[in-house]
Amino acid sequence: MQRIRALKAGWQLLRSSCEGAAKQVNNSPLASRNYSHLPPKGPNTFGLLFDIDGVLVRGRTLIPAAKQIFRNLVDGNGKYKVPVVFVTNAGNSLRQTKAEHLSHLLEVEVSPDQVMLSHSPLRMFTQFHKMRVLVSGQGPVEEVAHNLGFQDVVTIDMLREAYPLLDVVDHNRRPKDSIPPSKGLRPIDAVILFGEPIRWETNLQLIVDVLLTNGNPDNAWSSMQYPHIPVMACNMDLLWMAEAKNPRFGHGMFLVCLESLYKKVTGYELKYEALIGKPSVVTYNYAELLIRQQAEKLGWTSPVKTLYAIGDNPMADIYGANLYNRYLQASRRTKAQMQAKSGGGGADPLAETIDDDLKMTSAELGGASSVFGEEEDLPEGCRSILVCTGVYSRDQQELPSDTSHTVTEQQIFHGHRDFRFDPSLTQPSFEVQDVKDAVEMVFQQEGWPLD
Repeated sequence: MQRIRALKAGWQLLRSSCEGAAKQVNNSPLASRNYSHLPPKGPNTFGLLFDIDGVLVRGRTLIPAAKQIFRNLVDGNGKYKVPVVFVTNAGNSLRQTKAEHLSHLLEVEVSPDQVMLSHSPLRMFTQFHKMRVLVSGQGPVEEVAHNLGFQDVVTIDMLREAYPLLDVVDHNRRPKDSIPPSKGLRPIDAVILFGEPIRWETNLQLIVDVLLTNGNPDNAWSSMQYPHIPVMACNMDLLWMAEAKNPRFGHGMFLVCLESLYKKVTGYELKYEALIGKPSVVTYNYAELLIRQQAEKLGWTSPVKTLYAIGDNPMADIYGANLYNRYLQASRRTKAQMQAKSGGGGADPLAETIDDDLKMTSAELGGASSVFGEEEDLPEGCRSILVCTGVYSRDQQELPSDTSHTVTEQQIFHGHRDFRFDPSLTQPSFEVQDVKDAVEMVFQQEGWPLD
């Protein structure tokens, strides 16, 4: 209960900061330059959530349809017609860097406020911001952690330099001649896994060392240190699509290795304080805040009614969008029933009103408020759109119409261990060839002119 209160406090702080930033940016030259101040056409207000890898790019190569459609998503002055947020499970960079890269590729201006990386919701985990955290990944992970609010950050490289006898798989990295003494560090309080590292064996070894010594690798391993110090993981993608013909291992594969090693050594399951990134609900909650911010910049007064999430991975993008849609339906139903019961007393209505098929595990919520019906302006729904330019390809696989047959020898669940598998959540609301077809279909569905 204390953890939920802390997360709710962080979420409210994050929401306030987002809304405050939106009001400030609304009057700035950047806002007027980026957004077309056209009033929404009646009740049909919507926002677009774009995955990046496999939807807009393959590795460093732009998918041609992406540039074409983004020319139509902005007006003659380069201003966006509808709220747009880029939601990616990548996490080894800063939002500013990703925004600049997208601006260059798409030839439209993308601001950092439109970019959501897998680790972005960690801003709301304020109860960890003053702890000493070990960060794993590649790229500017220390800068990323500080940017998110973490004040005391230790990288894997810092750890191996302080304890030179820990990393010995690569003989060329072993200490030569005399054995150097350990420098010693203050104990580590928590571990943050941003993304797949370059040297998997180094990171796996040192993270296990930290978990089995209660954050102090100077100590001897002890499986009695259980539960271990908190672990937060961003990006659960088992696979992702680059220029190669077949998918590449993602951070989800690294998590599988870490979980397997930890259990093999200790006999216990590795526990996560939070799993962040698609398909967790907290990721879409955060994306919805950014969509709301974009709508304010557009000058819209009506709340966004529908979100459209465009992705290439049935097990991440589609599963996550559909899971969030289920969260929204539960929220609406619970709010209505709580209002109906507001005059009475007795048992907690929250526990009574959410149907079993709408309940979610803490892992699926991923650190969301965990309380349905608190937001008044949540969208009515989130619709998923699957494109065939990335992980999913009609030539290699076809989604069965009968969702009970989704799990076969050829099509197994690639989601995270801690997520329940519901085959129906892998079924998209729409399936199209590419992102251009996706956007054109959305505008047609909503009755908006695109040209």
